[in-house]
Amino acid sequence: MTTLKVKEMLDAYPSALGGVDREALTACVEACVSCDQVCTACADACLSEDMVDELATCVRSDLDCADVCGATARVLSRHTGSDAEVTRTMLTACAAACRACGEECAQHTQHDHCQLCAEACRSCEDACEALLAALG
Repeated sequence: MTTLKVKEMLDAYPSALGGVDREALTACVEACVSCDQVCTACADACLSEDMVDELATCVRSDLDCADVCGATARVLSRHTGSDAEVTRTMLTACAAACRACGEECAQHTQHDHCQLCAEACRSCEDACEALLAALG
């Protein structure tokens, strides 16, 4: 499996990244990428469950969260500090999507994939909140 090279890419960036805390930025990008993958896999796993009709809300929440996390990771990956409002808006939206998805998945205690997804969502929400705090 390929390891994420987020830190290495940020360290290779030719400018100061607009004064953004590199550790918080790295952690957030990594959490977003991970959450995107886990939510996508959880949605697929839900579709394979016998009780798929009862998991429709979960699948939608998983897919929404995956899309928002992926978009957030991409925006953060090209962050130059030039548009802090867009960055804050993306982080706020990502935290909200992760919160909603995490709460939905946490309800499905009988499915390990939902519990793993809820954990990834909580981690990503925390990373988004930490980066927001670091941005001031």
